[in-house]
Amino acid sequence: MQRISELIRTRAGELLESGAADQILGWENGGLAYDPTPAFFTADNVAGLVYNSFCGINLSKYLIEKTKGKESGKVAALLKPCDTYSFNQLLCEHRIDRDKVYVVGVGCSGMLDVEKLKARGFKGIKGIDEKDGRLTVHTLYGDKSCPKREVLMERCISCKGGGHVACDEVVGEELTPDAAGNRFAGVEKLESLSPDDRFDFWRGELSRCIRCNACRNACPACSCNKCVFDNSRSGMAAKANSDDFEQNMFHIIRAFHVAGRCTDCGECSRVCPQGIPLHLLNRKLIKDVNELYGDYQAGAAPDSRSPLISYTQGDAEPDVIYERGGAR
Repeated sequence: MQRISELIRTRAGELLESGAADQILGWENGGLAYDPTPAFFTADNVAGLVYNSFCGINLSKYLIEKTKGKESGKVAALLKPCDTYSFNQLLCEHRIDRDKVYVVGVGCSGMLDVEKLKARGFKGIKGIDEKDGRLTVHTLYGDKSCPKREVLMERCISCKGGGHVACDEVVGEELTPDAAGNRFAGVEKLESLSPDDRFDFWRGELSRCIRCNACRNACPACSCNKCVFDNSRSGMAAKANSDDFEQNMFHIIRAFHVAGRCTDCGECSRVCPQGIPLHLLNRKLIKDVNELYGDYQAGAAPDSRSPLISYTQGDAEPDVIYERGGAR
C-alpha cells in the first residue's frame, strides 16, 4: 500500500501541475492513525494526500456539491472500485456533472474494520504494514499480526470485484480483496426466523438508534436537496426518537427510499456509532429485487435503470408476496 500511496500522490501532483485537474479529492490523515478523512487538495497541500487500508470512506458523494455548485474547474477524484458504483448511480440520477470530474481509479485489496482490530486487542494503533495477505499492526504496546482477511470491512468480505466500472485512468494495479463471501448470508439467516423473532431482532437493533443521521449523511443514495427529516413542516425534523414507531419509521423509510438504487457500499453500517447492521435492511431489498426482477447491480453502468422504474410485462404483480409464503 505504501508504494501505491506514493504513486497516487505523484500522479495527483502531475494532474494539478498540468492543469488537467484544479483539485484532487482524496484522503488526508485524521486525528488517529486509523481515521483518514476526505479532503480536497491543491498544489499547496497535495503532499498531505494519503492512501492506505483505512481509507474505506466512499468519496463519491462529495462530488455532488463540488460539481453541481457554483464552483468551476475540474476535480480529479480518487475512487476505489466499489466507490465507482456509487459514482455511476449518481450519474444516472444527474447528481454529478461528469464533465467536471476526472476519475482516478485506485486499487484496493480490502479496507480494514478498526472495530474488528480493537476486538482482537489491537489498542493504541499507530500504523500498519501489509505483506502477502498479512497485517502487522504497530501499536503503542508493540507490534501485533493477523491475516488481513479476518479484519476486513463487511463490504470487502463480499466484494463485488471486477475492477472499476467508471474510470479515466488507474494508478497502480487493479487489486481484489483476499475474501469472497455470500453477501446475502445475513439476510437469509433473518429470513429463516419467525416473523416475531425477526421483529424482535430489529427492535433490539433499532432501539439503540440515537438519530444522529450519520447513516443518511454518509449514504451516496441519500442525496435529496432537503431530506423529509430536515423539513420543519414534516414533524420529524432532526429530532431524537420519541418512541419505537419513530425508530422504525426513520430506517424503514430510508431503506425504501434507496431501494433499487443502493449499490451496497456499506457506508450506513460503517458510520453508525451504535454498530447497527443497517446494511442488512438494504441487502434484503436488493435480494428481493434480484429474485423478483432478475439480478441487478445498481451503478454497474452510468445509464442503467432500476427495475423499480422500468416497466416490463414480466414484472411481478403485487400479490407475489403471498405466493412467496408471506412477508419475509
